[in-house]
Amino acid sequence: MSLISAQDITVRFGRTDILTGVTLAVERGEIVTVVGPNGSGKSTLLRALLGIQPVAHGHVTRDPALRIGYVPQRLHIDRTMPITARRFLSLPKRCTDAQAGEVLTRCGVAEVETRQLSDLSGGQLQRVLLARALLNRPEILVLDEPTQGLDQQGEAAFYQLIADVRRDSGAAVLLVSHDLHVVMAASDRVICLNGHVCCEGAPDVVRDAPEYRALFGFGTQGALALYRHDHDHNHGPGAAHEHGPGCGHSHDHDYGDQKEPHSHVR
Repeated sequence: MSLISAQDITVRFGRTDILTGVTLAVERGEIVTVVGPNGSGKSTLLRALLGIQPVAHGHVTRDPALRIGYVPQRLHIDRTMPITARRFLSLPKRCTDAQAGEVLTRCGVAEVETRQLSDLSGGQLQRVLLARALLNRPEILVLDEPTQGLDQQGEAAFYQLIADVRRDSGAAVLLVSHDLHVVMAASDRVICLNGHVCCEGAPDVVRDAPEYRALFGFGTQGALALYRHDHDHNHGPGAAHEHGPGCGHSHDHDYGDQKEPHSHVR
């Protein structure tokens, strides 16, 4: 049974359909990345899957006992409100000092335990948010553009941490990302969203689909159309599933001498 799934869901704000006919599932242990342009419904999809946003049609299925860790896109902090990282970890459910120390250490920010949240850098704050999500020992981590505002080095370090968490705990990861490098380098499966699922599949299968390049404004030639990644794990068989106008991707990079072209979906 899938950890979490959506069957033909439509999400509507007023009279406007934000998502239409979306069907997807996340299996145990896999990393699934959702990409799409601004306004494509990525965050709305996550909220619908989590039960925060009601659906107008279709249904979402998840085990009531499913342990979920959620890292939001951003956390707005009232800089006049004193709250330390340690105290934040105990909201809303109290954790022990040992538990707090363990997850902060695991996330590489043990030194911020007694510091005010408002004094943390963007990267430190995102790691504290991840630490809080890990307190529940989640079976699935749901992350909504968790590296927004971080520089390239900060993004790379954060996503390496996510990969380490998946490796060590076996937790699945459902990730919304604006960074196309992450799509190829860190994902087992990619879902391209633009109000509907326009295509999905293993990155090395869908990377050459012209619909993806059209969605993000890539030409058929040039560096932005040529991002490729050789995976060191097996995605298994499977072709891209195309559901309408929308996606497919192809890129080239060379991490060794840091000459890869950058491409961000905003």
